[in-house]
Amino acid sequence: MIKIAIAGASGRMGQKIYSLAREDDNFSVVALFERTDHPNIGKDVDGVKITSDLSGLKEADVLIDFTLPDGTISNLESCVKHKIPAVIGTTGLNENQSKKVNESAKAIPIIYGTNMSVGVNVLFKVTELIGKKLAKISDIAIYEEHHQHKKDAPSGTAKTLAKIAEEASGQKARFDPEPLREGEIIGNHKVTFETNFDTLELYHSAKDRAMFALGALEGANFLKGKQPGLYSMQQVLGLDDIVIK
Repeated sequence: MIKIAIAGASGRMGQKIYSLAREDDNFSVVALFERTDHPNIGKDVDGVKITSDLSGLKEADVLIDFTLPDGTISNLESCVKHKIPAVIGTTGLNENQSKKVNESAKAIPIIYGTNMSVGVNVLFKVTELIGKKLAKISDIAIYEEHHQHKKDAPSGTAKTLAKIAEEASGQKARFDPEPLREGEIIGNHKVTFETNFDTLELYHSAKDRAMFALGALEGANFLKGKQPGLYSMQQVLGLDDIVIK
């Protein structure tokens, strides 16, 4: 059984992760964390108290963190201190914060990706395939939609799609039209490849945040027994073994 600690336990993602982990006999939730000023500090959830005291990491096999960049980096420092692996689903990390993730991975195993969804990671791989195999690509456009609360735009997923498409095709990708921030859209992403002969579109729509939570739990399971290093969801899912020439 894998003992899990959840950072951002009261958030939408934290609650999804907790709920799914409780339904799976492979996992046991042993620690729930929130920021020091959160109103749920001290609340008891099925025998586990929500706390800001990260010393509780010592009881866990892995931390799953879907919070905000500053909080994630602070939590990661505690993971390194206690030698606890981490699955990081936080987006919007700046360059310095990304460097700190890389540095921390020298001490502990970390999974970090712009999207934990199994479906989106398959989309990443298919984007690479099309970028390499579609003849005479004349234009690559990336479009994404998210809820009104999302701070970063374009999304980390959209940036990853653009990077993959560019590296595979040798063509510059563009974000068009501007990212939409509206209502409670979980996340929609589209990649359009134009050639002189045809148009090929890839589209992924998130219907439930459970898809991110399930991916994070897959990641937690993957980290068991792993050496320090920075791992991706492509590795978790075995997609990195598929070589496209």
